Amino acid sequence: MNIDLDAHYAISDEAIAQFARDGFIKLKNVLSAETLKYYGDEITRLTIALNTQHLPLEERSTYDKAFLQVMNLWTSSELVKEFVMGKCLARIAAELLQVNGVRLYHDQALYKEPNGGITPAHADQYYWPLASDRCITAWIPLQTVPQSMGPLEFFAKSHLWSSGRDLGISDESEKRITSDMLSNGFELKSGAFDLGDVSFHLGWTFHRAGANVSSNPRSVMTIIYMDSEMLLKEPSNEVQKGDWAQWCPGAEVGKVIQTPLNPVIYQS
Repeated sequence: MNIDLDAHYAISDEAIAQFARDGFIKLKNVLSAETLKYYGDEITRLTIALNTQHLPLEERSTYDKAFLQVMNLWTSSELVKEFVMGKCLARIAAELLQVNGVRLYHDQALYKEPNGGITPAHADQYYWPLASDRCITAWIPLQTVPQSMGPLEFFAKSHLWSSGRDLGISDESEKRITSDMLSNGFELKSGAFDLGDVSFHLGWTFHRAGANVSSNPRSVMTIIYMDSEMLLKEPSNEVQKGDWAQWCPGAEVGKVIQTPLNPVIYQS
């Protein structure tokens, strides 16, 4: 049941320019309520079933309080695979990146439990052994996300700022990056997500999320796309080595990442 996963969502030149300027964009009415319900139920079910974090919130690290995190759900469910391989979001990603095509880096479900903590400020590409900045995350809420549930927040234009790129998600990253951003005039853009809204942000765009102070879980699916011609770079930290082994197994440094786990999803 592929409802609107391959539909064409028109992106204006103004939106592409805004994304290039700010490093992120939030788009309205990208996916229907029917689509989000149909695929979202399976994504949430799998996230809970495959989650390996079982400590009480108060006993977890700051990172682990932020969300339950399960990756590459597409390899565990044909239904989720159908969702992840949809051309609608992939085409948007390619047009925003201004590349001819995109392939999958990996997917990632982020389930922020009631009373779940903040997601500290960070840039995703700290974790990725990718040779260019032509990589992008689609952040897809499976329900409305009011401010009380901790919607994603972005530091506009921060993809052009290099300080803080050496920090993974931690108390230190929240303190140092947030302070650095605000003291240097980078505006934090925040706001609720309506059902059907999807945001896209570059790998080097600094972002964060507040705590979930509501009584309901915040269930979000993300899909990380990269230029279909993306090269693997020599890892610059230990987590990039781990990502190479886990999400790009068999890829070679200096060559296009084209493993079975990194299929091309959209090509113009």
